[in-house]
Amino acid sequence: MSLDEPVLRFHSVAKHYSQPSGGVLKALDDVSFEIAAGKKLAITGRSGSGKSTLLHLAAGIDIPSAGAVSFVGRDLGALTDRQRTLIRRDDIGLVFQFFYLLPHLTVWENVALPGWIASDRTFEERGRKLLDRVGLSAFATQPASTLSGGEMQRVAICRALLRKPRLLLADEPTGNLDDDNSEVVMDLLMQLVDDEQGALLYVTHSEEQAAQADERLSLHSGRLERT
Repeated sequence: MSLDEPVLRFHSVAKHYSQPSGGVLKALDDVSFEIAAGKKLAITGRSGSGKSTLLHLAAGIDIPSAGAVSFVGRDLGALTDRQRTLIRRDDIGLVFQFFYLLPHLTVWENVALPGWIASDRTFEERGRKLLDRVGLSAFATQPASTLSGGEMQRVAICRALLRKPRLLLADEPTGNLDDDNSEVVMDLLMQLVDDEQGALLYVTHSEEQAAQADERLSLHSGRLERT
């Protein structure tokens, strides 16, 4: 990877799905953008505009019907399923609207899980520092199910950042939170990304949250517009 290589690049990306009726649904159509290290990009758009499809392609969960999605210079569509899985494990952090914590595990176990899955315990000290950073060290031994929504999302952010990902993808990260917790979580997310110097791509319905990014794009029926 060269010094000026973007972390993530979409080049004329399209994603089409065949429909039972015989037609074709164009979820994304000729989408191009890139994100450099240390930058934040917000994607807005109505439900059904293609935001989730875009995130799936960025994470290598799906591959384009046309065009290319490149992660630090590697064409994700040219990789095997296993290679894309390893990139997600090692270099991409995911934050979801519904947190997806394991409720029977403790807060600490949820944060440490990505490291354990990768058979890498070198990140345990980092995990504890992240919990301290978000003000949840005192909750480390509590089951995740005992936390509030805002606290759960902070744990989810720690989990996503555990392995120092080059790219953080966030899907409506405050969608299930009240206004006060939404502000806290977004401020924390922005601050942590600045400190880590990773790239952040997030989708949101909030105009205020979109304005916090370095760049904002809007999806309309699968087409991307700069706002």
